[in-house]
Amino acid sequence: MRQPPPPGPTSADEPLAVRLRALKDRTGLSLAALAARTPYSKSAWHRYLTGLQRPPRSAVEALARLADVDPGPVVALWEAAGGPPCPGVPAAAGPPRPPRSRLPRLPLSALALLAVAVATATAFAVSGRHGPQGAQNVVAAPHCHAAACRGTLPDASACARDARTESAVSDTGYDVRLRYSPTCKTVWSEVRVRSPRAREVSVRAGQDVLSAAYSAADPTGYTSPMLAVPSSRGVEACAAVEGRLACTGVYVDASDAGAGSGAGR
Repeated sequence: MRQPPPPGPTSADEPLAVRLRALKDRTGLSLAALAARTPYSKSAWHRYLTGLQRPPRSAVEALARLADVDPGPVVALWEAAGGPPCPGVPAAAGPPRPPRSRLPRLPLSALALLAVAVATATAFAVSGRHGPQGAQNVVAAPHCHAAACRGTLPDASACARDARTESAVSDTGYDVRLRYSPTCKTVWSEVRVRSPRAREVSVRAGQDVLSAAYSAADPTGYTSPMLAVPSSRGVEACAAVEGRLACTGVYVDASDAGAGSGAGR
């Protein structure tokens, strides 16, 4: 089937949802097919395409790749769109809140390095004031719990210490594992590639999805950000590597009817 021509030039005042729907039409894929080829569910794509929810940048880039167009212009439109979309139902009026200052958004790798640097500086300061001269400095990794961990990388926290693999799947050239920390009450996705490749790692619990993208030149990035969950039940880990997607499948406890490890898709 002949593919429709690419959408016209992106305008700064064009709604993001309009551009995303044009890209979806170009792919010729249904919402179910989009969900099967990306780490995002059918209902999530519905919200992104109708403008009910602002999509993550990784979803915008994934749709552009499926439409076989340069993701640059639509990513620029996504950045220009700024903050979250207007809610579908107006919130009840309440007392005015003081304005919150916006902090600059840092890449995940920069956040991880910043957390480690703060922990290192704290350890050295404590050792200098209370420890005997010549004592070995021990750097304690920063600790978080549950919601305080959301969006941070596990390798910059203490959550990786007691983490266990709940389910896993292998694909050509890489392995995907769902990791869970009982102490932190967090889950994340971990991918191990056998050669340098660009990759996107995501973890999903119901409609809650977090992902991180790494270039082939970044050999250190291999995990998604952490999600806060009471248990790993119902969580899925995914990785997209050079157009190929592998997911562990939704994790089910051994006490439930079903196996604990999923299969790739």
